[in-house]
Amino acid sequence: MYDQCKLSNGLTLIGERLPHFRSVSVGVWIAAGSQYETREENGLSHFLEHMLFKGTEKRTARQIAEVMDAVGGQLNAFTAKECTCYYAKVIDEHTELAMDVLSDMVIHSTFDEKELAKERGVVLEEISMAEDEPEDLVSELIMAAQYGDQPLAWPILGPADNVRAFTRDRLVAYRDRMYRPECAVLAVAGNYDWEKLVALAEKYFGEWRMGAGACPEYIVRPAEPQSLRREKDIEQVHISLGYPACRIGAKEVFPISIFNSILGGAMSSRLFQRIREERGMAYSVYSYPSFYTATGMLTIYAGVNPQNTDTVLGLIDEEVKALIRNGVTRDEFEQTRTQIKGGYVLGQESASARMNALGRRMLLLHDTQSEDQMIEKLDAITYDSVNDAMRAVLTAKPSFAFVGPAN
Repeated sequence: MYDQCKLSNGLTLIGERLPHFRSVSVGVWIAAGSQYETREENGLSHFLEHMLFKGTEKRTARQIAEVMDAVGGQLNAFTAKECTCYYAKVIDEHTELAMDVLSDMVIHSTFDEKELAKERGVVLEEISMAEDEPEDLVSELIMAAQYGDQPLAWPILGPADNVRAFTRDRLVAYRDRMYRPECAVLAVAGNYDWEKLVALAEKYFGEWRMGAGACPEYIVRPAEPQSLRREKDIEQVHISLGYPACRIGAKEVFPISIFNSILGGAMSSRLFQRIREERGMAYSVYSYPSFYTATGMLTIYAGVNPQNTDTVLGLIDEEVKALIRNGVTRDEFEQTRTQIKGGYVLGQESASARMNALGRRMLLLHDTQSEDQMIEKLDAITYDSVNDAMRAVLTAKPSFAFVGPAN
């Protein structure tokens, strides 16, 4: 089903062979993200991700970009709470190039001082851009309201003062501590020959040797839900409610995903139909679950006219209480399970999507889950388990976050 081995340096290589594809997606998944940072380090994981594109011992920043563009490939990265991923997508004949470039960035980046100064400005602009996006701001604020002053609640980008203070020495030391092959996964999906892929992985990643000791861990402490507000001179009030949910990999993940879709995860959802379609009080209103290795949260969001804030909060409360009181209907349950199943299958029809699912799960849960296993789990979800999970989540005390003009 999946090909898997450990390289000589402890790096996990995992692949899903898709012989009917002509592309290959390669991702280096590393257990480094804002969750593992101290307050003074907050933002280092993200800044480091940027710097790995800024030049290596054999390639300039421009050459890194040009070598992938020249073959029509894609090269990018992202930093999340619990991981950083560097990935490339190429046609299968250029798999070695993808391995070469990714390993070069991860192992041989030089952190040139001039490039660092320029990229500091880029990251500061990214922070400013996020500051101008109230929907992003309220999503950060609801994390703080739910988890208090601990790393899970801190922004991935970090505060601007931290970014201004980061030095080359700090970036290198953090890279050497966190970027370790035994705490990383090399995930591949697409058309490949496994023996050749293992040889390429050893050739380009086998020399990766950094740090020592156990892989990073963290604990999320229970926190009393809060109500937080951030004043901004804008036209709307952006509202978020946060309810505690389960961790990634828990049996409640699928039931929560089903009732979330019924509550606010689709255009046919109760919140969308009630608040937007029936009352016309929001353009954007939705809910979504977030699952982490130690905890999870269900978030409800709406952007509304300030004068409608209390009304919309009341409508949300009515829908939540109606769900708790009456449960989801059997028609909603069957329709939504089918919807999620179809969305999942359609979403897997690319090498990139499969590589992402494979790499993230192996890094965070240390196991795999095939498409057939996923469908079996969805088919096994019962009507009662969805209502049980829904009530467990929605009867908890929520946190609140508001971004918008002063009252």
